[in-house]
Amino acid sequence: MTTPEATTRPRPEATGSGVAATARGGWWGMAGSVANAVFSFLLVGLITRAVGAQGAGVIFTGVAMFTILSNACKLGADTGLVRFVPRDLAVDGGRSVAALVRTALLPATVAGTAAAVPLVLFPSVATALLPQLPPADAAALIRLFGLFLPAATVGMVLLGAARGYGTVVPFVGVEQIGKPVLRVLIAIPIVWCAPSVTALASAWLLPSFAGSVAAWFALRRCRARRPTPRRAAGADVPWRAFWRFAAPRAVSSVFDIGAVWIGVILLSALATSREAGVYTAIGRVVTAGTLVQLAVRLAVAPELSRLLAVEKVAEARALHRVSTCWTVLLSWPLFGVVACFPGTILSVFGPGFTDGALALVVLCAASMVNVAVGSAQTVLLMAGRSCWHLTVTAVAFTVQLAVGVLAVPAWGVLGAAVSWGAAIVVENLTAAVLVRMRLGFTTVDGGYIRALAVGLAVTTVLVASRLSEGDTSRGLAVGMVLGLCVFGITLCRYRMLLRLGDLVGALRHRAA
Repeated sequence: MTTPEATTRPRPEATGSGVAATARGGWWGMAGSVANAVFSFLLVGLITRAVGAQGAGVIFTGVAMFTILSNACKLGADTGLVRFVPRDLAVDGGRSVAALVRTALLPATVAGTAAAVPLVLFPSVATALLPQLPPADAAALIRLFGLFLPAATVGMVLLGAARGYGTVVPFVGVEQIGKPVLRVLIAIPIVWCAPSVTALASAWLLPSFAGSVAAWFALRRCRARRPTPRRAAGADVPWRAFWRFAAPRAVSSVFDIGAVWIGVILLSALATSREAGVYTAIGRVVTAGTLVQLAVRLAVAPELSRLLAVEKVAEARALHRVSTCWTVLLSWPLFGVVACFPGTILSVFGPGFTDGALALVVLCAASMVNVAVGSAQTVLLMAGRSCWHLTVTAVAFTVQLAVGVLAVPAWGVLGAAVSWGAAIVVENLTAAVLVRMRLGFTTVDGGYIRALAVGLAVTTVLVASRLSEGDTSRGLAVGMVLGLCVFGITLCRYRMLLRLGDLVGALRHRAA
Protein backbone atom coordinates (compact mmCIF):
# COMPACT_ATOMS: atom_id res chain seq x y z
CA MET A 1 0.00 0.00 0.00
CA THR A 2 1.45 3.32 -1.04
CA THR A 3 1.75 5.94 1.66
CA PRO A 4 0.86 9.52 0.71
CA GLU A 5 3.51 12.04 1.54
CA ALA A 6 2.87 14.58 4.26
CA THR A 7 2.30 18.13 3.17
CA THR A 8 2.03 21.45 4.90
CA ARG A 9 -1.17 22.40 3.06
CA PRO A 10 -4.64 20.96 3.63
CA ARG A 11 -5.33 18.20 1.18
CA PRO A 12 -8.45 18.40 -0.98
CA GLU A 13 -9.74 15.09 0.30
CA ALA A 14 -9.52 16.35 3.86
CA THR A 15 -12.17 19.00 3.23
CA GLY A 16 -15.07 16.59 2.69
CA SER A 17 -17.91 15.51 4.89
CA GLY A 18 -15.68 13.20 6.94
CA VAL A 19 -13.78 16.06 8.56
CA ALA A 20 -16.95 18.11 9.05
CA ALA A 21 -18.78 15.20 10.67
CA THR A 22 -15.82 14.51 12.91
CA ALA A 23 -15.64 18.16 13.94
CA ARG A 24 -19.33 18.21 14.88
CA GLY A 25 -19.01 14.98 16.82
CA GLY A 26 -15.80 16.25 18.37
CA TRP A 27 -17.55 19.33 19.73
CA TRP A 28 -20.20 17.19 21.37
CA GLY A 29 -17.50 14.91 22.71
CA MET A 30 -15.51 17.82 24.10
CA ALA A 31 -18.59 19.25 25.80
CA GLY A 32 -19.14 15.86 27.38
CA SER A 33 -15.47 15.61 28.27
CA VAL A 34 -15.60 18.87 30.18
CA ALA A 35 -18.73 17.79 32.06
CA ASN A 36 -17.25 14.37 32.78
CA ALA A 37 -14.00 15.86 34.07
CA VAL A 38 -15.74 18.40 36.30
CA PHE A 39 -18.23 16.00 37.86
CA SER A 40 -15.71 13.16 38.18
CA PHE A 41 -13.43 15.52 40.09
CA LEU A 42 -16.36 16.57 42.26
CA LEU A 43 -17.29 12.97 42.99
CA VAL A 44 -13.76 11.91 43.89
CA GLY A 45 -13.39 15.03 46.03
CA LEU A 46 -16.67 14.32 47.84
CA ILE A 47 -15.72 10.70 48.49
CA THR A 48 -12.16 11.38 49.62
CA ARG A 49 -13.23 14.14 51.98
CA ALA A 50 -16.14 12.09 53.35
CA VAL A 51 -14.37 8.77 54.03
CA GLY A 52 -10.68 9.65 53.62
CA ALA A 53 -8.04 8.13 51.37
CA GLN A 54 -8.47 4.65 52.83
CA GLY A 55 -12.26 4.59 52.43
CA ALA A 56 -11.93 6.01 48.93
CA GLY A 57 -9.42 3.28 48.12
CA VAL A 58 -11.95 0.63 49.16
CA ILE A 59 -14.73 2.16 47.05
CA PHE A 60 -12.58 2.60 43.97
CA THR A 61 -11.15 -0.89 44.25
CA GLY A 62 -14.74 -2.06 43.79
CA VAL A 63 -15.18 0.43 40.95
CA ALA A 64 -12.01 -0.91 39.32
CA MET A 65 -13.26 -4.50 39.52
CA PHE A 66 -16.71 -3.50 38.22
CA THR A 67 -15.29 -1.47 35.33
CA ILE A 68 -12.92 -4.21 34.21
CA LEU A 69 -15.65 -6.87 34.34
CA SER A 70 -18.31 -4.80 32.59
CA ASN A 71 -15.91 -3.98 29.76
CA ALA A 72 -14.85 -7.62 29.50
CA CYS A 73 -18.44 -8.84 29.39
CA LYS A 74 -19.23 -6.63 26.41
CA LEU A 75 -17.18 -9.20 24.47
CA GLY A 76 -16.08 -6.45 22.07
CA ALA A 77 -19.66 -6.20 20.79
CA ASP A 78 -19.92 -2.43 21.22
CA THR A 79 -16.84 -1.82 19.04
CA GLY A 80 -18.13 -4.42 16.60
CA LEU A 81 -21.35 -2.43 16.23
CA VAL A 82 -19.42 0.81 15.77
CA ARG A 83 -17.63 -0.83 12.85
CA PHE A 84 -20.40 -2.94 11.26
CA VAL A 85 -23.47 -0.70 11.61
CA PRO A 86 -22.10 2.23 9.53
CA ARG A 87 -20.74 -0.24 6.97
CA ASP A 88 -24.14 -1.86 6.63
CA LEU A 89 -25.86 1.54 6.40
CA ALA A 90 -23.42 2.67 3.69
CA VAL A 91 -23.35 -0.52 1.63
CA ASP A 92 -26.70 -2.28 2.19
CA GLY A 93 -29.04 0.45 3.40
CA GLY A 94 -29.04 -0.86 6.96
CA ARG A 95 -30.97 -4.07 6.28
CA SER A 96 -28.94 -6.09 8.79
CA VAL A 97 -28.72 -3.52 11.61
CA ALA A 98 -31.47 -5.08 13.77
CA ALA A 99 -29.96 -8.54 13.37
CA LEU A 100 -26.50 -7.19 14.20
CA VAL A 101 -27.80 -5.63 17.41
CA ARG A 102 -29.38 -8.94 18.44
CA THR A 103 -26.19 -10.79 17.53
CA ALA A 104 -24.21 -8.47 19.79
CA LEU A 105 -26.63 -8.12 22.69
CA LEU A 106 -27.50 -11.69 23.65
CA PRO A 107 -23.95 -13.01 24.31
CA ALA A 108 -23.03 -9.82 26.19
CA THR A 109 -26.10 -10.15 28.42
CA VAL A 110 -25.27 -13.77 29.20
CA ALA A 111 -21.64 -12.91 29.94
CA GLY A 112 -22.59 -10.05 32.25
CA THR A 113 -24.98 -12.26 34.19
CA ALA A 114 -22.45 -15.09 34.46
CA ALA A 115 -19.76 -12.73 35.74
CA ALA A 116 -22.12 -11.34 38.40
CA VAL A 117 -22.86 -14.76 39.92
CA PRO A 118 -19.54 -15.29 41.78
CA LEU A 119 -19.57 -11.70 43.04
CA VAL A 120 -23.01 -12.21 44.55
CA LEU A 121 -22.69 -15.79 45.81
CA PHE A 122 -19.06 -16.27 46.85
CA PRO A 123 -17.74 -14.05 49.68
CA SER A 124 -14.20 -15.36 49.19
CA VAL A 125 -13.90 -13.17 46.08
CA ALA A 126 -14.60 -10.09 48.19
CA THR A 127 -12.18 -10.97 50.98
CA ALA A 128 -9.39 -11.60 48.46
CA LEU A 129 -10.03 -8.25 46.79
CA LEU A 130 -10.48 -6.23 50.00
CA PRO A 131 -8.41 -7.94 52.69
CA GLN A 132 -8.37 -4.78 54.87
CA LEU A 133 -12.15 -4.92 55.47
CA PRO A 134 -14.07 -7.26 57.78
CA PRO A 135 -15.29 -10.22 55.66
CA ALA A 136 -18.98 -9.35 56.05
CA ASP A 137 -18.43 -5.72 54.95
CA ALA A 138 -16.29 -6.75 52.00
CA ALA A 139 -18.86 -9.33 50.85
CA ALA A 140 -21.73 -6.83 51.09
CA LEU A 141 -19.84 -4.23 49.06
CA ILE A 142 -18.76 -6.59 46.26
CA ARG A 143 -22.24 -8.17 46.15
CA LEU A 144 -23.66 -4.70 45.52
CA PHE A 145 -21.36 -4.21 42.53
CA GLY A 146 -22.32 -7.64 41.19
CA LEU A 147 -26.03 -6.84 41.17
CA PHE A 148 -25.54 -3.90 38.78
CA LEU A 149 -23.07 -5.62 36.44
CA PRO A 150 -25.46 -7.09 33.80
CA ALA A 151 -27.36 -3.82 33.30
CA ALA A 152 -24.16 -1.81 32.88
CA THR A 153 -22.86 -4.28 30.28
CA VAL A 154 -26.06 -4.14 28.22
CA GLY A 155 -26.09 -0.34 28.31
CA MET A 156 -22.61 -0.03 26.84
CA VAL A 157 -23.45 -2.39 23.97
CA LEU A 158 -26.58 -0.37 23.17
CA LEU A 159 -24.53 2.84 23.12
CA GLY A 160 -22.12 1.19 20.68
CA ALA A 161 -25.05 0.53 18.32
CA ALA A 162 -26.17 4.16 18.61
CA ARG A 163 -22.64 5.35 17.78
CA GLY A 164 -22.79 3.22 14.66
CA TYR A 165 -25.44 5.64 13.34
CA GLY A 166 -22.77 8.34 13.27
CA THR A 167 -23.84 10.26 16.36
CA VAL A 168 -21.95 10.55 19.65
CA VAL A 169 -24.79 12.41 21.39
CA PRO A 170 -26.27 9.32 23.17
CA PHE A 171 -22.84 8.21 24.40
CA VAL A 172 -21.96 11.72 25.56
CA GLY A 173 -25.35 12.22 27.17
CA VAL A 174 -25.29 8.93 29.09
CA GLU A 175 -21.63 8.16 29.85
CA GLN A 176 -20.04 11.59 29.98
CA ILE A 177 -22.83 13.80 31.33
CA GLY A 178 -25.74 11.77 32.70
CA LYS A 179 -23.90 9.27 34.88
CA PRO A 180 -21.29 11.69 36.32
CA VAL A 181 -23.95 14.30 37.15
CA LEU A 182 -26.30 11.76 38.75
CA ARG A 183 -23.47 10.30 40.83
CA VAL A 184 -22.65 13.70 42.27
CA LEU A 185 -26.31 14.56 42.91
CA ILE A 186 -26.84 11.28 44.75
CA ALA A 187 -23.57 11.54 46.67
CA ILE A 188 -24.12 15.08 48.02
CA PRO A 189 -26.98 14.20 50.43
CA ILE A 190 -25.19 11.00 51.45
CA VAL A 191 -22.03 12.93 52.34
CA TRP A 192 -24.10 15.52 54.19
CA CYS A 193 -26.32 13.11 56.15
CA ALA A 194 -24.73 9.67 56.54
CA PRO A 195 -21.40 9.14 54.76
CA SER A 196 -20.32 5.51 54.52
CA VAL A 197 -18.42 3.32 52.10
CA THR A 198 -21.49 1.27 51.11
CA ALA A 199 -23.74 4.30 50.62
CA LEU A 200 -21.20 6.11 48.46
CA ALA A 201 -20.60 2.97 46.40
CA SER A 202 -24.36 2.86 45.82
CA ALA A 203 -24.25 6.47 44.63
CA TRP A 204 -21.70 5.43 42.02
CA LEU A 205 -23.69 2.35 40.93
CA LEU A 206 -27.30 3.57 40.74
CA PRO A 207 -26.82 5.67 37.57
CA SER A 208 -25.60 2.54 35.73
CA PHE A 209 -29.14 1.16 35.54
CA ALA A 210 -30.61 4.52 34.54
CA GLY A 211 -27.93 4.82 31.85
CA SER A 212 -28.87 1.47 30.34
CA VAL A 213 -32.53 2.49 30.08
CA ALA A 214 -31.52 5.79 28.46
CA ALA A 215 -29.25 3.92 26.00
CA TRP A 216 -32.16 1.72 24.90
CA PHE A 217 -34.37 4.74 24.20
CA ALA A 218 -31.50 6.49 22.38
CA LEU A 219 -31.01 3.54 20.04
CA ARG A 220 -34.74 3.41 19.31
CA ARG A 221 -34.63 7.09 18.41
CA CYS A 222 -31.64 6.59 16.08
CA ARG A 223 -33.43 3.79 14.27
CA ALA A 224 -36.65 5.81 14.00
CA ARG A 225 -34.79 8.76 12.49
CA ARG A 226 -33.18 6.54 9.87
CA PRO A 227 -35.63 3.77 8.97
CA THR A 228 -34.10 0.92 7.02
CA PRO A 229 -35.57 -1.65 4.61
CA ARG A 230 -36.64 -4.99 6.02
CA ARG A 231 -34.12 -7.76 5.69
CA ALA A 232 -35.23 -10.38 3.22
CA ALA A 233 -36.14 -13.74 4.71
CA GLY A 234 -33.13 -16.04 4.71
CA ALA A 235 -30.69 -13.22 4.02
CA ASP A 236 -27.28 -13.72 5.57
CA VAL A 237 -26.26 -11.73 8.62
CA PRO A 238 -22.50 -11.32 8.89
CA TRP A 239 -22.42 -12.77 12.41
CA ARG A 240 -19.32 -14.84 11.74
CA ALA A 241 -17.43 -11.80 10.46
CA PHE A 242 -18.84 -9.78 13.37
CA TRP A 243 -17.52 -12.15 16.03
CA ARG A 244 -14.24 -12.74 14.21
CA PHE A 245 -13.71 -9.01 14.64
CA ALA A 246 -15.30 -8.67 18.09
CA ALA A 247 -13.63 -11.65 19.79
CA PRO A 248 -10.08 -10.22 19.71
CA ARG A 249 -11.52 -6.83 20.66
CA ALA A 250 -13.21 -8.47 23.66
CA VAL A 251 -9.82 -9.44 25.04
CA SER A 252 -8.06 -6.21 24.09
CA SER A 253 -10.81 -4.16 25.77
CA VAL A 254 -9.99 -5.96 29.02
CA PHE A 255 -6.37 -4.93 28.59
CA ASP A 256 -7.42 -1.35 27.76
CA ILE A 257 -9.59 -0.83 30.82
CA GLY A 258 -7.35 -3.01 32.97
CA ALA A 259 -4.47 -0.64 32.26
CA VAL A 260 -6.45 2.19 33.89
CA TRP A 261 -7.54 0.25 36.98
CA ILE A 262 -5.00 -2.52 37.60
CA GLY A 263 -2.82 -0.11 39.57
CA VAL A 264 -5.65 0.42 42.08
CA ILE A 265 -6.05 -3.33 42.54
CA LEU A 266 -2.27 -3.91 42.86
CA LEU A 267 -1.98 -1.15 45.45
CA SER A 268 -4.95 -2.51 47.40
CA ALA A 269 -3.49 -6.03 47.40
CA LEU A 270 0.26 -5.29 47.67
CA ALA A 271 0.32 -1.95 49.49
CA THR A 272 -2.51 -0.13 51.29
CA SER A 273 -6.02 1.11 50.59
CA ARG A 274 -4.80 4.64 51.31
CA GLU A 275 -2.31 4.46 48.44
CA ALA A 276 -5.04 2.99 46.22
CA GLY A 277 -7.13 6.06 47.04
CA VAL A 278 -4.29 8.44 46.15
CA TYR A 279 -3.68 6.58 42.89
CA THR A 280 -7.39 6.77 42.02
CA ALA A 281 -7.25 10.57 42.33
CA ILE A 282 -4.18 10.65 40.07
CA GLY A 283 -5.97 8.45 37.55
CA ARG A 284 -8.93 10.86 37.50
CA VAL A 285 -6.61 13.74 36.66
CA VAL A 286 -4.85 11.83 33.87
CA THR A 287 -8.13 10.55 32.44
CA ALA A 288 -9.48 14.10 32.40
CA GLY A 289 -6.49 15.12 30.27
CA THR A 290 -7.23 12.43 27.69
CA LEU A 291 -10.94 13.16 27.39
CA VAL A 292 -10.35 15.45 24.40
CA GLN A 293 -8.67 12.54 22.66
CA LEU A 294 -11.58 10.29 23.61
CA ALA A 295 -14.03 12.84 22.21
CA VAL A 296 -12.22 12.91 18.87
CA ARG A 297 -11.97 9.11 18.75
CA LEU A 298 -15.69 8.76 19.38
CA ALA A 299 -16.42 10.97 16.39
CA VAL A 300 -13.72 9.51 14.15
CA ALA A 301 -14.46 5.80 14.56
CA PRO A 302 -17.77 5.40 12.64
CA GLU A 303 -16.64 7.90 10.00
CA LEU A 304 -13.43 5.95 9.40
CA SER A 305 -15.42 2.73 9.11
CA ARG A 306 -17.78 4.31 6.55
CA LEU A 307 -14.96 5.79 4.47
CA LEU A 308 -13.02 2.52 4.40
CA ALA A 309 -16.20 0.58 3.53
CA VAL A 310 -16.75 2.70 0.40
CA GLU A 311 -13.00 2.61 -0.40
CA LYS A 312 -12.31 6.30 0.24
CA VAL A 313 -8.93 5.47 1.70
CA ALA A 314 -7.30 8.81 0.92
CA GLU A 315 -10.05 10.69 2.75
CA ALA A 316 -9.77 8.31 5.71
CA ARG A 317 -6.04 9.00 5.92
CA ALA A 318 -6.63 12.74 5.76
CA LEU A 319 -9.24 12.46 8.49
CA HIS A 320 -6.72 10.70 10.72
CA ARG A 321 -4.14 13.46 10.20
CA VAL A 322 -6.58 16.28 10.91
CA SER A 323 -8.09 14.62 13.98
CA THR A 324 -4.62 13.93 15.39
CA CYS A 325 -3.67 17.56 14.87
CA TRP A 326 -6.73 18.71 16.84
CA THR A 327 -6.07 16.21 19.61
CA VAL A 328 -2.49 17.38 20.10
CA LEU A 329 -3.49 21.02 19.89
CA LEU A 330 -6.09 20.76 22.65
CA SER A 331 -4.48 18.12 24.90
CA TRP A 332 -0.78 18.94 25.18
CA PRO A 333 -1.35 22.29 26.96
CA LEU A 334 -3.59 20.53 29.50
CA PHE A 335 -0.92 18.01 30.35
CA GLY A 336 1.62 20.83 30.53
CA VAL A 337 -0.48 22.51 33.23
CA VAL A 338 -0.85 19.32 35.26
CA ALA A 339 2.82 18.30 34.95
CA CYS A 340 4.04 21.73 36.09
CA PHE A 341 1.68 22.06 39.07
CA PRO A 342 0.89 18.49 40.23
CA GLY A 343 0.88 19.23 43.96
CA THR A 344 -1.51 22.15 43.65
CA ILE A 345 -3.93 20.15 41.52
CA LEU A 346 -3.87 17.09 43.80
CA SER A 347 -4.41 19.24 46.88
CA VAL A 348 -8.07 19.69 45.89
CA PHE A 349 -8.68 16.07 46.93
CA GLY A 350 -7.59 16.72 50.51
CA PRO A 351 -4.54 16.30 52.74
CA GLY A 352 -2.14 13.49 51.88
CA PHE A 353 -2.90 13.39 48.15
CA THR A 354 0.05 15.64 47.27
CA ASP A 355 2.28 12.63 47.97
CA GLY A 356 1.36 11.47 44.48
CA ALA A 357 2.76 14.55 42.71
CA LEU A 358 5.77 12.77 41.16
CA ALA A 359 3.60 9.87 40.02
CA LEU A 360 1.28 12.36 38.31
CA VAL A 361 4.21 13.94 36.43
CA VAL A 362 5.29 10.49 35.18
CA LEU A 363 1.81 9.76 33.85
CA CYS A 364 1.53 13.18 32.21
CA ALA A 365 4.73 12.54 30.26
CA ALA A 366 3.46 9.14 29.10
CA SER A 367 0.05 10.57 28.20
CA MET A 368 1.66 13.17 25.95
CA VAL A 369 3.03 10.25 23.91
CA ASN A 370 -0.47 8.78 23.83
CA VAL A 371 -1.93 12.05 22.55
CA ALA A 372 0.84 12.48 19.97
CA VAL A 373 -0.18 9.36 18.01
CA GLY A 374 -3.82 10.45 17.84
CA SER A 375 -6.37 7.82 16.85
CA ALA A 376 -3.88 5.16 15.74
CA GLN A 377 -5.61 2.43 17.73
CA THR A 378 -9.01 3.45 16.35
CA VAL A 379 -7.57 3.16 12.84
CA LEU A 380 -6.46 -0.41 13.58
CA LEU A 381 -9.94 -1.35 14.78
CA MET A 382 -11.97 0.37 12.07
CA ALA A 383 -9.70 -1.15 9.43
CA GLY A 384 -10.69 -4.56 10.80
CA ARG A 385 -7.31 -5.32 12.38
CA SER A 386 -8.65 -6.28 15.79
CA CYS A 387 -6.08 -9.09 16.06
CA TRP A 388 -3.28 -6.55 15.63
CA HIS A 389 -4.89 -4.38 18.27
CA LEU A 390 -5.15 -7.36 20.62
CA THR A 391 -1.45 -8.09 20.19
CA VAL A 392 -0.51 -4.48 20.89
CA THR A 393 -2.63 -4.22 24.03
CA ALA A 394 -1.52 -7.64 25.29
CA VAL A 395 2.14 -6.68 25.05
CA ALA A 396 1.49 -3.36 26.80
CA PHE A 397 -0.54 -4.98 29.59
CA THR A 398 2.15 -7.59 30.14
CA VAL A 399 4.71 -4.81 30.52
CA GLN A 400 2.44 -2.99 32.98
CA LEU A 401 1.73 -6.05 35.09
CA ALA A 402 5.38 -7.13 35.22
CA VAL A 403 6.64 -3.68 36.15
CA GLY A 404 3.78 -3.19 38.61
CA VAL A 405 4.39 -6.42 40.51
CA LEU A 406 8.05 -5.46 40.91
CA ALA A 407 7.64 -1.72 41.53
CA VAL A 408 4.48 -1.37 43.61
CA PRO A 409 5.78 -3.11 46.76
CA ALA A 410 8.92 -0.96 46.66
CA TRP A 411 7.65 2.41 45.39
CA GLY A 412 3.93 2.32 46.12
CA VAL A 413 1.97 4.91 44.12
CA LEU A 414 5.03 5.90 42.08
CA GLY A 415 5.59 2.25 41.12
CA ALA A 416 2.01 1.93 39.89
CA ALA A 417 2.42 5.13 37.85
CA VAL A 418 5.70 3.96 36.31
CA SER A 419 4.11 0.64 35.29
CA TRP A 420 1.11 2.36 33.68
CA GLY A 421 3.31 4.94 31.98
CA ALA A 422 5.51 2.22 30.47
CA ALA A 423 2.43 0.45 29.12
CA ILE A 424 1.06 3.67 27.61
CA VAL A 425 4.29 4.36 25.74
CA VAL A 426 4.71 0.79 24.47
CA GLU A 427 1.09 0.47 23.33
CA ASN A 428 0.82 3.77 21.50
CA LEU A 429 4.19 3.76 19.77
CA THR A 430 3.58 0.20 18.55
CA ALA A 431 0.13 1.14 17.21
CA ALA A 432 1.57 4.20 15.47
CA VAL A 433 4.23 2.11 13.73
CA LEU A 434 1.64 -0.43 12.56
CA VAL A 435 -0.76 2.10 11.05
CA ARG A 436 2.15 3.86 9.34
CA MET A 437 4.04 0.84 8.00
CA ARG A 438 1.18 -1.57 7.30
CA LEU A 439 -1.85 0.64 6.57
CA GLY A 440 -0.21 3.76 5.15
CA PHE A 441 -1.79 6.21 7.61
CA THR A 442 0.62 9.06 8.19
CA THR A 443 0.43 11.46 11.11
CA VAL A 444 3.00 14.19 10.58
CA ASP A 445 2.22 17.13 8.32
CA GLY A 446 2.49 20.89 8.62
CA GLY A 447 -0.57 21.21 10.86
CA TYR A 448 0.68 18.49 13.20
CA ILE A 449 4.08 20.15 13.57
CA ARG A 450 2.44 23.49 14.35
CA ALA A 451 0.15 21.83 16.92
CA LEU A 452 3.20 20.36 18.64
CA ALA A 453 4.86 23.78 18.56
CA VAL A 454 1.82 25.35 20.23
CA GLY A 455 1.92 22.74 22.99
CA LEU A 456 5.65 23.22 23.55
CA ALA A 457 5.31 27.01 23.63
CA VAL A 458 2.56 26.86 26.25
CA THR A 459 4.54 24.32 28.30
CA THR A 460 7.60 26.58 28.22
CA VAL A 461 5.57 29.44 29.70
CA LEU A 462 4.18 27.11 32.38
CA VAL A 463 7.66 25.88 33.31
CA ALA A 464 8.84 29.48 33.67
CA SER A 465 5.89 30.22 35.97
CA ARG A 466 6.64 27.12 38.04
CA LEU A 467 10.30 28.11 38.46
CA SER A 468 9.29 31.62 39.41
CA GLU A 469 6.33 30.99 41.74
CA GLY A 470 6.72 27.34 42.70
CA ASP A 471 4.02 24.66 42.79
CA THR A 472 1.44 27.02 44.29
CA SER A 473 -2.01 28.33 43.49
CA ARG A 474 -0.48 31.67 42.52
CA GLY A 475 1.99 29.97 40.18
CA LEU A 476 -0.83 27.95 38.60
CA ALA A 477 -2.93 31.08 38.05
CA VAL A 478 -0.04 33.06 36.54
CA GLY A 479 0.98 30.15 34.34
CA MET A 480 -2.54 29.61 33.04
CA VAL A 481 -3.05 33.29 32.21
CA LEU A 482 0.26 33.54 30.33
CA GLY A 483 -0.29 30.14 28.73
CA LEU A 484 -3.71 31.16 27.42
CA CYS A 485 -2.16 34.29 25.90
CA VAL A 486 0.49 32.25 24.10
CA PHE A 487 -2.13 29.68 23.06
CA GLY A 488 -4.41 32.36 21.56
CA ILE A 489 -1.60 34.13 19.69
CA THR A 490 -0.26 30.92 18.13
CA LEU A 491 -3.75 29.77 17.16
CA CYS A 492 -4.31 33.01 15.25
CA ARG A 493 -0.93 32.68 13.56
CA TYR A 494 -1.43 29.07 12.39
CA ARG A 495 -5.23 28.87 12.08
CA MET A 496 -5.16 27.76 8.44
CA LEU A 497 -2.70 24.91 8.93
CA LEU A 498 -4.53 23.78 12.07
CA ARG A 499 -7.86 23.62 10.17
CA LEU A 500 -9.61 25.74 12.80
CA GLY A 501 -12.21 26.78 10.23
CA ASP A 502 -13.63 23.25 10.28
CA LEU A 503 -13.86 23.28 14.06
CA VAL A 504 -15.54 26.70 14.17
CA GLY A 505 -17.90 25.79 11.34
CA ALA A 506 -18.91 22.63 13.17
CA LEU A 507 -19.60 24.65 16.30
CA ARG A 508 -21.84 27.04 14.35
CA HIS A 509 -23.64 24.12 12.77
CA ARG A 510 -24.26 22.62 16.20
CA ALA A 511 -25.50 25.92 17.62
CA ALA A 512 -27.91 26.33 14.72
